[in-house]
Amino acid sequence: MLVLACKNFACVKIVGRANFTYGPDFKTLLSELIRKGYGHFIIDLSECALMDSTFLGILAGFGLKLNQATAPDKPGIELQNPNSRIVDLLENLGALHLFKVTAGTLQLPGEVQTRTPDSVNPTRQQITRTCLEAHQSLMDVNPDNVVRFKDVTRFLAEDLKNPEKSL
Repeated sequence: MLVLACKNFACVKIVGRANFTYGPDFKTLLSELIRKGYGHFIIDLSECALMDSTFLGILAGFGLKLNQATAPDKPGIELQNPNSRIVDLLENLGALHLFKVTAGTLQLPGEVQTRTPDSVNPTRQQITRTCLEAHQSLMDVNPDNVVRFKDVTRFLAEDLKNPEKSL
């Protein structure tokens, strides 16, 4: 992940595979940016090959949260250059409406530097909790997702109750 925070928005570039192992870092980053007052996000997906359901759930959860805080015609999260696989996943999960999808090159102000945020070095329990919350967000977004993820969420919730049990 690369991050650029400007006056009116924050841009996060996702490179490679966006999966559950990066979920806690992504969630922490967005939470911190929201805490600092950012309300508009551009998620550059031009180099993101795919997203798993955990990462999609984190994204959807923030989409819900930001859309409740902004005007309905101005989604708080803009997905730039997502590939067709990611768009299809979001559509199939009933979450695409939470985002503005754009294509093209992001025009950044001159002399801007991005940085890679530090990892939160999540524990296995933090990763499990993030996975559970992400899948619950997907079920909140679309009731059809309950059937898809009820077993996953039950497994994750049970796993959190038994911390010595391995994934």
